[in-house]
Amino acid sequence: MIITVAKSAGFCFGVKRAIKMALNAAAKDKQVEMLGEIVHNEDVVRNIEEAGIKKISSLVSGKNKILLIRAHGEGKSTIENAKKIGYTIVDATCPMVKEIQKIAEDLEQNGYDIMIIGDKEHDEVQGIVGNIHRQAIVIDSVEQIPHEAVKKIKKAAVIVQSTQTIENVDKILNVLKNSIRNLSYFNTICKPTRSKQKEIKVLPLKNDVVLIIGSKTSANTRSLYEISKSLNDRSYWIQSENDIRQGWFEKARNVGITAGASTPEHTIDSVVEYLERNF
Repeated sequence: MIITVAKSAGFCFGVKRAIKMALNAAAKDKQVEMLGEIVHNEDVVRNIEEAGIKKISSLVSGKNKILLIRAHGEGKSTIENAKKIGYTIVDATCPMVKEIQKIAEDLEQNGYDIMIIGDKEHDEVQGIVGNIHRQAIVIDSVEQIPHEAVKKIKKAAVIVQSTQTIENVDKILNVLKNSIRNLSYFNTICKPTRSKQKEIKVLPLKNDVVLIIGSKTSANTRSLYEISKSLNDRSYWIQSENDIRQGWFEKARNVGITAGASTPEHTIDSVVEYLERNF
């Protein structure tokens, strides 16, 4: 069996940076707290918690504490409130996500209504929404476009969650262009996501079986899986080697592997080692 691992598989720059900043913060003489998970991966979250960083659901008192802002970012009001109650802020927001937040702010100041193509429940999208003053319209699929609200908009700017697929974006844009005369579009899909999606459009065509490694809570891993599955029905989304089933590889000569942006290298290595041992 020939095993091919995508060059872009695993951690992106933003995730590596966030984890490094988290561990550096944990080494200081202050309690480090975090609103939610630093990234969407159970192994990474476990390691962060073992380093002494505490996940919290709300801010109470920040005396002698550090609030770690996750890679997906946070809203302005949350950060300002944290400072007021005594927290020292360590901002591990991915620089690319930070740039999207800045684009949204600037566009709003220039009189645009903001529209975001992305998952309204995702931490990154909520962070972007939390950095502007007026309510943004968030659209996750062409079926969910709020047509009545869209018709009332005269001047809009569309930005995109960094891990969206360009196919989903194009479908939504094509509809919006017919409803809003003054529409500006900013393709804010990040470079690591584009690289991963470019490879996953080739990997399923060159391999009998494709394994996509990542947490079930990871939006970018889900996108990789959906693209792969559309091209090769023998595509499987796993979190670790424990999810692998022997029957998947019947008569398989080539196996392609990729992984989401929050998947650690050791998880990818363990999957490769499992295949090498068993096939």
